[in-house]
Amino acid sequence: MEEAHWKHLSAMSDELFRDLMERYGQDVWNVAFVLTRSRDLADDIAQDVFLSAYRNIDRYRGESSIRTWLLTIARNTAINYRRTAFFRKVTLMPWIDGKGTNPSAERQVMDRAAVTDIWQAVMKLPVKFREVLLLHVKYEMPLKEIAKLLDVSEGTVKSRLSRARQKVAGYWKEAGASYERI
Repeated sequence: MEEAHWKHLSAMSDELFRDLMERYGQDVWNVAFVLTRSRDLADDIAQDVFLSAYRNIDRYRGESSIRTWLLTIARNTAINYRRTAFFRKVTLMPWIDGKGTNPSAERQVMDRAAVTDIWQAVMKLPVKFREVLLLHVKYEMPLKEIAKLLDVSEGTVKSRLSRARQKVAGYWKEAGASYERI
């Protein structure tokens, strides 16, 4: 469906809902995971995000892309989850691991190890740096759109992005790893 048509919907058909989930489901889940560090919570949050979008499609005004709208809902839902007493008291931190690699394929092992190392460094960052880095690097969102999504100034986004990069570089230096600038 064309981006401009979403803002004119008062209800969503099953087919449109399925299309929305297929297109943006992984993006929503990734944002939830980065903010909560939990696969199970990311699953729950993604489900809540799409349920909310289904129920509230008539509230989408088209001021941003449908993807940005969904990622905003994901971020807000994740923040609400993180505020709960359960989340504050019980934090499960499953790390991305390199299982399933083919030991005879040296390159695959090296690549997977590098990805794991990068994710571990990113997951060490405070949430405000993690989310800016994810939105900018993974989703290639412009700084202006990130600022709107996070409800902060563009200068704040630039500052957080710079600090996130510095911190990741610091983690890599501590580990003795070489890196390319993220």
